Amino acid sequence: MEIRPILASLRKHRIPTILIVLEIALTCAVLCNAVFMIGQRVTAIRLPNAIDERNLSVVALGGTDEKTSGSDVPRNLAALRGIPGVQAAAAISTLPLSHNNWGWSFGTTPDVSAFDKRTVNFSLFFLGEGAEQTLGLRLLQGRFFNADDYAGSSFGSAPLPETHVTLVTRSVAERLWPGQSALGKTYYSMPHYYTVVGVVADVLRPNIGSQGEDWSYYSAFFPMSAAGSRGNLRRYLLRSAPGDRDRVMRAAEQKLAELNPGAVTKSAIYTDMRDQYFADMRSMAWMLVLVCAVMLAVTAFGIVGLTSFWVGQRRQQIGIRRAVGASRGHIMQYFQTENFLLSAAGVVLGMAMAYGINLYLMRHYELTRMPWYYLPISAIALWGLGQLAVLGPALRAAAVPPVVATRAA
Repeated sequence: MEIRPILASLRKHRIPTILIVLEIALTCAVLCNAVFMIGQRVTAIRLPNAIDERNLSVVALGGTDEKTSGSDVPRNLAALRGIPGVQAAAAISTLPLSHNNWGWSFGTTPDVSAFDKRTVNFSLFFLGEGAEQTLGLRLLQGRFFNADDYAGSSFGSAPLPETHVTLVTRSVAERLWPGQSALGKTYYSMPHYYTVVGVVADVLRPNIGSQGEDWSYYSAFFPMSAAGSRGNLRRYLLRSAPGDRDRVMRAAEQKLAELNPGAVTKSAIYTDMRDQYFADMRSMAWMLVLVCAVMLAVTAFGIVGLTSFWVGQRRQQIGIRRAVGASRGHIMQYFQTENFLLSAAGVVLGMAMAYGINLYLMRHYELTRMPWYYLPISAIALWGLGQLAVLGPALRAAAVPPVVATRAA
């Protein structure tokens, strides 16, 4: 197929040509970034979480006196463990995906402070005795906390616990000590220091951001005695069979309300907490899917409309070509090649726009860099869309009888 006649024809129709190229370019730019953001959100929603999610429910206790709340923990736990169907119960400061985050930054040398650029920020979970097993943490190396660890834990007046042992997730271990075993290693935030006694499978933070999947698992766990918790152990974690969760949760909420008059209780099944955390992400993903669908539909209709208009204008030209021996395949190939050239120009411009939009989003909205392969995938999708959209008008053009087209002249 000769390209020059096609280019000459497009030059005669500059404004429609420019408009369709710009439409394809805008669609390409939006499609690349929208599909990338959809992929990020779907990945986040499906992030695994190394706890026993299906069997957990939680009751949060608020409005209690901070000075006496610690002494109430053993009494409350004893009552909760007596509820039929409760397999385990423990106090905990926060939960993954709960929005209740307590983060701090640590480094691997004794001279670092929380504001040092060499530090790594991760979320802190304070565990009452037995919370590791209740939560369902999976131990990969080392050991869980023992009775001595709990007995020596407290807050005092500092924002960090006065204990010197910790559990870390595998992601934290690999980030702080790549290629090494984390057991026995110490991390610091002057003047505090903590020695790793165990490494657990990756547990999600209370808040996960857009800094990458590994960052979402930067978590550490600390033992905390009820007496030294300074009111932090106000969430009671219950483990039961999935069929008992609703009943156990309601019974636990009622029991805590009876034992703590005037306190405010709030309960939830953990799987519901996870669904609620990702509800906005899920809605945003569907909205972006709708945007992509609308943009693709508008582009397809634009190609169909423009090509149909050109077919109507070129009926005499098509008839003459058919009369001198051009086959239906040649006519179809002409319009398909023309569309391919328009799509190629739009895609090249669109990929440059997509890259620029991604840089803008990275700078102002903390979006991560879009992988390069989104660009050719979007280009192929738009080329395919263009060929499908032009197929109908091209078939109508190829079906024009030479005699009818000649007489119409």
